[in-house]
Amino acid sequence: AIVGHLTTGAGVRLGGDIDLQGTSFSDVPAGLAALSKIAPAGLAQIVAFVGFLELAVMKDVTGDGEFIGDFRNDAIDFGWDVFSPEEQERKRTIELNQGRAAMMGILALMVHEQLDNNPYMINGLIGHPVDFNAGF
Repeated sequence: AIVGHLTTGAGVRLGGDIDLQGTSFSDVPAGLAALSKIAPAGLAQIVAFVGFLELAVMKDVTGDGEFIGDFRNDAIDFGWDVFSPEEQERKRTIELNQGRAAMMGILALMVHEQLDNNPYMINGLIGHPVDFNAGF
């Protein structure tokens, strides 16, 4: 999420249109302001797709999951079984902490965007402010 926010904040967009009415990806601002430019049917499509993934794809199909969130389903195993139980626990803890850090990072960007439309406040502190979503 953070990399996507930085990428769109830098002005990088997909080519083409986001809807059948001709709204191009380059017409959609970065951050939370993008929600106002996407049609309600498009937002419903996103929510439906995420719901489909949650209900039909991201689950323990075989019933052999070793822990909550183990979705390998005997299809992918990048050497997990060769790790000791202590190493597995350490790697799971690292993954959880990285996920938490990512959630806090994107939350901070969203909060600062809503406060003063400056999600990249560190740039302002070092003397290089960003004119976020200028031109939209």
